[in-house]
Amino acid sequence: MRLIGFDPGLRHTGWGVVDTDGNRLSFVACGTVSPPTNLDLADRLKCLHDGLMQVLEAHRPDEAAVEETFLNKNPGTTLKLGHARGVVLVSPAIYGIPVAEYSAKSVKQAVVGTGSATKDQIGMMVRTLLPGCNPPSEDAADALAVAICHGHQAAVNRRWNPASTAAINAKGV
Repeated sequence: MRLIGFDPGLRHTGWGVVDTDGNRLSFVACGTVSPPTNLDLADRLKCLHDGLMQVLEAHRPDEAAVEETFLNKNPGTTLKLGHARGVVLVSPAIYGIPVAEYSAKSVKQAVVGTGSATKDQIGMMVRTLLPGCNPPSEDAADALAVAICHGHQAAVNRRWNPASTAAINAKGV
């Protein structure tokens, strides 16, 4: 199964693609979509959408996962991040790709083992879990961590709830 993880942001949205085979994960690709900062909000969101659609077309994931937004002290910043996150959520949905959401704490716990992990710890564990992977940015590493988290969670769900997996397979999802 091919999974894509996203770390939403208006300046840089990280993405990371992994393949899963049971409990095995393998690195496929990662990067960032970075809309030009000199554009107005609507055009930046369009650039983000266009970039994400290119990534989805190129890698054809079966499922997607997105990191949830945290509340910022600046309400304007939180609102703009929410706009970007909306674009990230709708892009895979356009292709009928199921989208899961995970808190930053859940992602850190799944990848590092503690919900208070640092960016450096996340990057190190991503490189350890996905040999041959060298993410070009923290955003890409975070996106791969989201994909890894989803891969682990999906494996647990399939193991403990085979009836729902059978129902999903029957629907062709």
